[in-house]
Amino acid sequence: MPKLKTHSGAKKRFKLTAKGHVKRSHSLANHILTKKSQKRKRKLRKGGLVSKSMEKTIRLMIS
Repeated sequence: MPKLKTHSGAKKRFKLTAKGHVKRSHSLANHILTKKSQKRKRKLRKGGLVSKSMEKTIRLMIS
């Protein structure tokens, strides 16, 4: 079976941590920020981890 190509969109959006978990950033933090509260925007700055059910799929896409 041939090698899989890296998914260009996924490679820009996800990174692997040292322990092998998949890091992600929040959406909805780029524009139309005037109607969003400061608290909401502050929470969107922090990253998060991808759920266990999606980890395998995304790891395949970014390798």
